[in-house]
Amino acid sequence: MSARSAELIQLTAAIWKARAIYAMACLGIADLLVDRPCSAAELARATGTHLPSLHRLLRALASFGALTEIQPSHFAITELGAALRRDDDSAARAVVLTIGGDWQWQAWQHFRRSLETGEPGLAAATGQRLFDYLACHPDEGDLFNEAMVGMYRGVWPAIVEVCDFAPFQSVADVGGGTGLLLAEILATHPHLSGALYELPATVPQAQHLIDARGLSERCMIMAADFFSEVPSGHDAYVLAHVLHDWDDAHALSILRNCRKAVASGGRLFIVEIILPPGDMPHRGKLLDLVMLTVTGGKERTEDEFSALLAASDFRLDRVVQTAVEQNVIEATAV
Repeated sequence: MSARSAELIQLTAAIWKARAIYAMACLGIADLLVDRPCSAAELARATGTHLPSLHRLLRALASFGALTEIQPSHFAITELGAALRRDDDSAARAVVLTIGGDWQWQAWQHFRRSLETGEPGLAAATGQRLFDYLACHPDEGDLFNEAMVGMYRGVWPAIVEVCDFAPFQSVADVGGGTGLLLAEILATHPHLSGALYELPATVPQAQHLIDARGLSERCMIMAADFFSEVPSGHDAYVLAHVLHDWDDAHALSILRNCRKAVASGGRLFIVEIILPPGDMPHRGKLLDLVMLTVTGGKERTEDEFSALLAASDFRLDRVVQTAVEQNVIEATAV
């Protein structure tokens, strides 16, 4: 076998590790091992699994460092595997259960159909687009929100570091999830008031976070649908990881509703990955396939963002690279 063939096969075999890690997260093995090592038999009883089959999983996990076999059929957690604990600050467990979850695998079963039609595989698998699906499956929706917190936890300080919100009095975060970015903005700029507009299912989680941060007197949280209307009355608007969830037609609808809300000369900050040209490696190029298959959206180049902004009466002023492989696109309403 040639080296090139071996490399291709190794890339394809990543599915095996992915499913093993997903099973570890589902079964809560990291939590069972947090206090002491356990035998495979103990873990099988605790998880309600078939002992010989579970032992095979544990052995495989130990082979790539998620566990360690300290003596035959006795396993301990490693630093790598410990990140799957329910109480780990990284929220790695939620991320693994979300991106490795069965509903995502169902979407990828229709990947070829997505390539043929441009339609998300999730819709073919479940009959619903992502956010409709999550609204109908609240447990998955809560897990998804927790996963997004984990994935982007370190991003928000880097965003606030490069954005100058000092000239404004009021900032609106449109589609702002559980409110982590807006909380970071308000904590950094005590003179600001803020507003978070989100779908009804996420509003309670956002309210809890804003209350916990002691920001409720300066921050209003409202249920809103950015396809219907974006409330006016703010100096600056933020769209963070929103547009990549949607195709160009839907993204343009969101931007046009933002433009109706933003006064001439008002500012819009878009936080997204910008795809680099050519063969340059970038995780956004794989994430773009996730958008195609799961959300029906897309990652974009700077030229594509510029075209969308121009079509919605915004002027792209500048693109700022942050320290965390995210970009801030600053635009002005014209």
